[in-house]
Amino acid sequence: MNVQVQLGPRSYDIQIKAGLLDQLPKWLRDYNLAPAKGLLVTDDEVDRHHTYLLQQRLVEAGLSYPRSVVPAGEESKSQEWLFNIYEDALDARLDRKSIMLAVGGGVVGDLGGYAAASFMRGIRYVQIPTTLLSMVDSAVGGKTGINLRRGKNLIGAFHQPSLVLCDLATLKTLPSREFRSGLAEIIKYGIIYDRVLFEYLETGIDAALGLDMITLEHLVSRSCMIKAEVVSQDETESGLRAILNFGHTLGHAIEAVAGYGKYLHGEAIAIGMVYAARLSEKRLGLPGSEVERISTLLQRAKLPVKPRSLPWTELRTAMALDKKTTDGKVKFVLARAIGQVDFGVEVDDALLKDVWESL
Repeated sequence: MNVQVQLGPRSYDIQIKAGLLDQLPKWLRDYNLAPAKGLLVTDDEVDRHHTYLLQQRLVEAGLSYPRSVVPAGEESKSQEWLFNIYEDALDARLDRKSIMLAVGGGVVGDLGGYAAASFMRGIRYVQIPTTLLSMVDSAVGGKTGINLRRGKNLIGAFHQPSLVLCDLATLKTLPSREFRSGLAEIIKYGIIYDRVLFEYLETGIDAALGLDMITLEHLVSRSCMIKAEVVSQDETESGLRAILNFGHTLGHAIEAVAGYGKYLHGEAIAIGMVYAARLSEKRLGLPGSEVERISTLLQRAKLPVKPRSLPWTELRTAMALDKKTTDGKVKFVLARAIGQVDFGVEVDDALLKDVWESL
């Protein structure tokens, strides 16, 4: 399956299929993305399963690209590891015509993408996502960045990849908890944009959890199509693209307050989506039956819908640092119905706290 992201001169393809990485050199050459110098950016877990073999494939094709390996986990989206990639890029003698290949999950994609965006003021890169979450979310759309201690993704840039390769076979090596984290973002697409997708998930969630490749190809392809449609209309999140943040305002705050790594991204977003659904019921009249459908589907995907005990004051402070906040007022994406949302919705502090405590 080939999905196109239409952005004029920054347009690119997303290739989705099992077995793509066995032919990585061919894909790079087909898209004129095989310069003499390149760098593979990955983490130590993905390196153990995939990157060493990819490097061998490249060597066999006459492309000698060294590896820059960071520790697995959200803590690697930091200035320290960003500068480590810069040093590895210099050691590999990369220049402005060189390329970076970001091989891994969302952390590697965001970190490697930002390294490519900023090294020598920007070089080309390819996203090679190996987690379900990164295939349907972070690898598509050109958002790159690193975290600060006080919030996620506060330093970054929009830098579109030249190609995205989603090899569904890599999902077989993914821990089940990581896989379920990715399902949260797919469920999000159904809530914000596509009621039919949400209904498909209600009948097909067990097949997805069982790694049925036909089901997964449909879910990944449809999710990428939705994100491509949204990004093509609003590349830099000045309007419509904000709908992709459903559940993320509280979700990011949970990640920050609990400490990065305590919750996986999709787990925090699952809780954030239930919170947003309950806010939607109070603020926009989302039917209670649809709130329950959202919560039930997330639970069937084996995702958390209730938070551990976290102090509201710290969460509210973290939400105030969210990039969608203006003058301290948090702007939410809220649903009128499954498949239909509004963005930029302000909510009174009293209601924010009441709904949190009701969880």
